[in-house]
Amino acid sequence: MIGTRIKELRRERALSQQALAQHIGVSQKAIDYWERNINEPKASYIVLLAEFFGVSSDYLLGITDNL
Repeated sequence: MIGTRIKELRRERALSQQALAQHIGVSQKAIDYWERNINEPKASYIVLLAEFFGVSSDYLLGITDNL
């Protein structure tokens, strides 16, 4: 679920994986793996992603559909 949410939010903002990676301090490959659900981000990156996109961590994790 988190990979789908990251990808949707990134595309809504017309960001490349590389641009998102630079904003939160990870590699483009990490974003790619997260979006394809190969790996999941650590809690610290979930917090950074939530802050960057202006959503809750619960939304990213699929616990709620409320942004």
